[in-house]
Amino acid sequence: MEDLLKVGVITTTHGVRGEVKVFPTTDEAERFLELDYVLLDTGRELRKLEIQNVKFFKNLAILKFKGIDNINDIEMYKGRDLWIPREEGQELEEGEYYVADLIGMNVLLEDGTVFGTLKDVMETGANDVYVIDTKDRGEVLLPAIRECILDVNVEESTMTVHLMKGLL
Repeated sequence: MEDLLKVGVITTTHGVRGEVKVFPTTDEAERFLELDYVLLDTGRELRKLEIQNVKFFKNLAILKFKGIDNINDIEMYKGRDLWIPREEGQELEEGEYYVADLIGMNVLLEDGTVFGTLKDVMETGANDVYVIDTKDRGEVLLPAIRECILDVNVEESTMTVHLMKGLL
């Protein structure tokens, strides 16, 4: 399990006073209202940035950081990820998981045979879709619904699935 959780990506600057537009990678953009700081991946290090102000525009969060008052101080970080420590993450309900904990899981069939590895999670309107990398069939897309996903064991990094008729 990773020590950090990705909460967003800086897409572009906003105005000339050092604000940035951030595409949230969390379920709720309002999550930024609860954060005191984020960790900016500069490419060389993680830089702690204290959040001074949060606004919202369409599907983006607009963040203002303390000590960054000029567009030139932040412009070089377009496209960079924003992270928080895992302990700052939200409490999860039963049956909810961080995507970071799912990626790389061994995916097993009901009989215990290895089906593949969970490669990605696609967010759709109705439910998430798991991208499973298999040896025999290449990429297989499985809907993250109870009928398909029988068990998720984060500690053992395994997921047990049922292949419904018509999925392959």
